Amino acid sequence: MSERIEQWIAILSLAFPVLAFLWEFAVIGRKRLGYRVQMDTLAADAANKPYAGVLGDMQHDGHQLKDPSFVLLRVENAGSVKIVSDDYLADPADHHGIKVTFRNRRVTAVVLTDPSDDFLRDFFFEVRTEGDTVREVVAKPGFRRHNDASDRTGTIQLPKVTLPRGAEYKVLVVLERWPDDEGRDRFPPPVVQGTDGLHRWYDPLARFLRLRATRTESHVFASRPAWWAIWILIAAVVVQAGFTLFLRDERRPPLGCVGGTLYLHGSTAFEPAVRAAAADYTARCEGADVTIPLAEDTFRGSTDGVTELDEAGTDAGIPVGEGLGDHLAFTDGLAADGHPRLIPRPVAFSVFTLVVNEGAGVENLSRAQIRDLFAGRVENWSDLGGNDVPVHLVNREPGSGTRGTLVAKVLDGQEPPQFTETDCAALSARRYGRCEVSGTDAMLDAVAAGPGAVGYSEAARVGGHPDAGRLVKLRMDGREPTPAAVEDANYPYWQTEFAYTFGDPPAGSIAAAFLNYLTRQAGRDILHDKGHGLCSETRNTGECRPG
Repeated sequence: MSERIEQWIAILSLAFPVLAFLWEFAVIGRKRLGYRVQMDTLAADAANKPYAGVLGDMQHDGHQLKDPSFVLLRVENAGSVKIVSDDYLADPADHHGIKVTFRNRRVTAVVLTDPSDDFLRDFFFEVRTEGDTVREVVAKPGFRRHNDASDRTGTIQLPKVTLPRGAEYKVLVVLERWPDDEGRDRFPPPVVQGTDGLHRWYDPLARFLRLRATRTESHVFASRPAWWAIWILIAAVVVQAGFTLFLRDERRPPLGCVGGTLYLHGSTAFEPAVRAAAADYTARCEGADVTIPLAEDTFRGSTDGVTELDEAGTDAGIPVGEGLGDHLAFTDGLAADGHPRLIPRPVAFSVFTLVVNEGAGVENLSRAQIRDLFAGRVENWSDLGGNDVPVHLVNREPGSGTRGTLVAKVLDGQEPPQFTETDCAALSARRYGRCEVSGTDAMLDAVAAGPGAVGYSEAARVGGHPDAGRLVKLRMDGREPTPAAVEDANYPYWQTEFAYTFGDPPAGSIAAAFLNYLTRQAGRDILHDKGHGLCSETRNTGECRPG
C-alpha cells in the first residue's frame, strides 16, 4: 500500500511542476499583460533633496498643487507571444484597454515615457501636420485622464497598445490631494484594471483565456508562484523520504522478478540464510507467481545437495551447452569431483566455530589442543584446563561441508575417529564417547544436552538455538569466530559458500533471477544479517576462495 502511495507522490511531484509550467506559460502566460508600480511617492518624501523646492512649488491651472505625489507605472508584455488590440478585455467599442484608478487623489498630468519601441508612441498620440510641418500633437481617444469629485478618485486610461514579446512602456502620473481634503494619511495604492467585465457572457472560455492585467514583481530569487511550486516539491521529497526511511518493512520488488518454481538444495550451515532470502524474494515478487518449496528436509548437506542437483539436470535431459533454470545447490566450499556439468559461483563466506557445552569449563583452545581433542587423545576436559567432565565428541556425518572445512582448515586433513555410539543420547555421562549427527540443528541439540559435549557449527546459528545459554563458542588461539576476525586476524575456520548450477541457467530463468537477487540486490543484506561475509565486500578476495 505504502509503495503505491510513494509511487503516486513521485508521479505528482513530477507532474505538478510540469503542469504548472504549462499552465503558467502555455495557457495563462501565453498572453500576459504585466504591470508594475515602480514609484509612488509624495513630494514631501523628497524634502531633503536638492529639487525639493521645485516639487513643492508645482502648479496646475494657476494653483499650487496640494500635497503632490508622483506615480511611475510600467506596462509590459510579460507573456510569450505578441499582444494585439483584440486581446484586451475591454469592450471592442472602447478605445482604452487599461484603466488605472487613484483613490483620494486627482490626476493633474500624465506623460508617456521610455517606450521600448518608437512605434508605441503612435498608440498614444496623433501628430497633425501641414505639409512637412508638425502643427500639433494630440492625445488619442484611448489615452485620457478623468477626475470624479463625487467619489474622490482620479483615473487614467491607457490605449490598446500592440506589444511585441518583451515590449514595454511607462507612464508618469502627477497627482494632488483633493482641494477640500484636509487629511494627512498616505494615499492608497493605485488600482490597475485590464477589464471592465464586458466580454460576452456566452463566451466564458474566451473570457478566461484572453488578456488581463497582471502585476509583475522584482524578485531576488523566485516569484510567489515559483515559491509555492518549490515548497510543494520539497514537501513531496520529504514525504517520499519518510516512506523510504521509516517504512522499510514494505518490500520493494527485485529488478526482474521471474515467476516459476525454484528448488533449493545443499548446506545445512547456509540453510537459514537461504531460507530467509527465499522467503523475502517470494514476498517481494508477489504477483509474479513464484514458488520455492522449503520442506523441513530440503537441505540435507553439501554433498547431498550437489548430488540432487546433478540428478535433476540429468533427468531433465539438458543438452550440453545449456543449463537448468529451476534448481540451485549451496555448498560449504567446493564440491568433490565427479560432477562435470555443475558450475560453482562464490556467494559469501561462512564463519564456523567449535561449540562446547558450558559444563566443560573451557572458552579458548589452541589449534594443537583442538587436533588432540578430535583425534581422541583427550578424554577429559580437565586435561585442557577445564572441569573434570568426560569429553563427548559430536561429529557431523561424512559429506558434511562443515565437517570437511574443519578437517581441511583446522585438523590438518586428519579425519576424526569412528563414532562409538550411533545415537548421541546413548553416550554415558561417566565416560568418554563419540557420536555423529546429520545436520546443524541436531549437532547443537546434542551439544546442549551433554555437559561434556563438543561439536561445531556455523557461528551465527549458535545464538539462535533454543538452548543457546548452554552453548559456548570457543575462541581459537584467542581469535573470535567472526567475519572481521577472518579478514583481520586470520581466524582459520571459515569456508566459501558456493551456489552450484547445472550448466549456465538460462537468462530470464528463476534460478538466474534468484542468484542475481542474492548477490547484487536485497539478498546481500539478508546474508549479512545472518552473519556471513559478502564476497563482493571482502578486502582480500582470498576469503571467497577455498583453502
